[in-house]
Amino acid sequence: MAAKFEVYKDGRGEYRFRLKAPNGQIIASSEGYKSKDSALNGVASVKKNAADAVVDDQS
Repeated sequence: MAAKFEVYKDGRGEYRFRLKAPNGQIIASSEGYKSKDSALNGVASVKKNAADAVVDDQS
């Protein structure tokens, strides 16, 4: 099974997404969005930009 994005509505009525690893562990979660379309745009942005992202270790 591949990793997957889940889009859901939280207890405050906002849409959020989370990225789950193949083992079901949540490895990323989003802020709240007012609309489902905005949450889906967030998913698309992560998919587009994450592959080339660099690690900025500020420790």
